[in-house]
Amino acid sequence: MSLREVHLIGGTRPEAVKLAPVALAFREAGLLRPVLLASGQHPTMVSQALAAFDLEPEITLTVERFTGTQAELLTAMIQQLDELWSVRTPAAVIVQGDTTTSLAGALAAFWRRIPVVHLEAGLRSGDLESPFPEEANRRLVAQVAALHLAPTSLAAMNLLDEKIATSDVLITGNTVVDATLAIAARRLPYENPAVAAARASSTNRLILVTAHRRESWGEPLDRILGAVKELIARYPDIDVVLPSHPNPAVRAQVDAALAGVERVTVTDPLPYPDLARLLSEAYLVLTDSGGIQEEAPSFGVPALVLRDVTERVESLHAGCAKLVGSDPQVILAEASALLDDESRRNAMTAGGNPYGDGRAAARTAQATAALLGLAPVPEAMPVQPAQRPTTQIGTAA
Repeated sequence: MSLREVHLIGGTRPEAVKLAPVALAFREAGLLRPVLLASGQHPTMVSQALAAFDLEPEITLTVERFTGTQAELLTAMIQQLDELWSVRTPAAVIVQGDTTTSLAGALAAFWRRIPVVHLEAGLRSGDLESPFPEEANRRLVAQVAALHLAPTSLAAMNLLDEKIATSDVLITGNTVVDATLAIAARRLPYENPAVAAARASSTNRLILVTAHRRESWGEPLDRILGAVKELIARYPDIDVVLPSHPNPAVRAQVDAALAGVERVTVTDPLPYPDLARLLSEAYLVLTDSGGIQEEAPSFGVPALVLRDVTERVESLHAGCAKLVGSDPQVILAEASALLDDESRRNAMTAGGNPYGDGRAAARTAQATAALLGLAPVPEAMPVQPAQRPTTQIGTAA
């Protein structure tokens, strides 16, 4: 008898990275057959990310885009998913995070009465304008999900505050921690030749910089790049690697600010193994990426967050990240403090990673099987006493 299918839908590289260990955990458990489904949002980047885990999409939707609007993308994906699931109906659908793909997958599955499992549920900034439209997407997905897999106790409490039933919430940790630990442990050679050359003989401290969010483009990015240039001038013993956003205007802005600056390597978007290895070797990270905020503490690397608001507040509470926005003076002051005092830098991440213990994918696979009556509900991820919720979450049947 063949196993029932569970469809894992992703459309962006971060989604693919976070879904990959889940697919592997399903295979290991042997209770459901995982089917990786690329939504067509960024198909090439999804395939490249999955390849790092020796995986590939089993199904890839073809989404033609003319206007580039969110409405066009959402409509096309929902229509194709509905057609697919009318003839190949999975036992459950897993959507990850807060992208247009996750919203399309959740709605299309809900309308087909297919149980929706929301991976990385419960993140909230409290502001519908920031991040936009992600804050709205994740709130909307929460309304139709049957199972909410929260990465942290705070995310779980957000869901309870929204009247989600306790029995429908499980604290799993974030599967990105599983992914980055597994990939970094392989110590694969750098694929990107510029990064390989920069890291080959350098004994300098490494600063990894990423500024990809749309709200960082324009003047905020100019301020960030100016701060990076000043750090290079102040500290002769640091190297900077900056993977640029693929948008031509953004890349031109980065090149205009940093072209020819010694000890700065600007690259195209990096393969995930390259990024994971850089992160594991970094002294400090300057980033507006939520994923990197979650990954960095596993390697003892503090993050200065180039945003005014972040929904990943657990890293702020744990002390392993600080909000610095795009103010160059604040960036310089906070980065210099850590570059000047290694003990201060090390103290930021001494408490470990609040986002996971490397077992989130296994909990996800078992929780999905439990939803379908195939396994007992797993135990929730242990949380630090200071972060422990006042209501027990994730142990109810």
